[in-house]
Amino acid sequence: MDTSTGRPKVPCHFENLGRRAYREVWDLQERTLEEVKQAKLAGEKGQNRLFFVEHEPVYTIGRSGKDSNMLAGAALLQSKHAEFIHVDRGGDVTYHGPGQLVGYPIFNLEELGLGVKAYVDGIEESIIRSMARYGIVCERLAGATGVWLEPHTPRARKICAIGVKCSRYVTMHGFALNVNTDLSYFNLINPCGFTDKGVTSMRQELGRELDFEEVCRNVQATLAEVFSLEYC
Repeated sequence: MDTSTGRPKVPCHFENLGRRAYREVWDLQERTLEEVKQAKLAGEKGQNRLFFVEHEPVYTIGRSGKDSNMLAGAALLQSKHAEFIHVDRGGDVTYHGPGQLVGYPIFNLEELGLGVKAYVDGIEESIIRSMARYGIVCERLAGATGVWLEPHTPRARKICAIGVKCSRYVTMHGFALNVNTDLSYFNLINPCGFTDKGVTSMRQELGRELDFEEVCRNVQATLAEVFSLEYC
């Protein structure tokens, strides 16, 4: 029982995939999404999944994104050993790569008692609380999904991007938190379509390398707290 809500905790299967190529994990997400949807149709509960992964360098652009926000050509991408992939999430172009924690919740929102907006709010809240543990003060920015530092100033910068897809109230895709990320890769795009806002990382803000696995554990625990999850 979650003492903060008075509701039973929701079982969730967690797996840290380590470092993987983007397409491989996208395929895994799609297979898992169908499994969770079928379990939902059969009336089964507790089939939620959460994957953590660190990707090889890749730029992805969502359904509403503009290719013009990808500033690099094929030759430059090749020199950076990075792919460029169109995906079926919301949002514009972003970067995934080493040193970045990417989380893919595949949740039955009806079992969690959430709508899509409340779900996205919950991801933002999880990251905000996680960053507070490190003394990094983060906020939301109206009209710009994600987690920001100093969002209402000329120094506005995003530390965590969020882009989701929802099919029959089952989610996929998720969030990307810059931990020890090489931020130079963001120079090749207009991140999330913005030309007037920057990006940052935990390393950039704190001036030191973070223990990546420790950050993973903290974010995993905070997601459980916010969404009333019980990992299995």
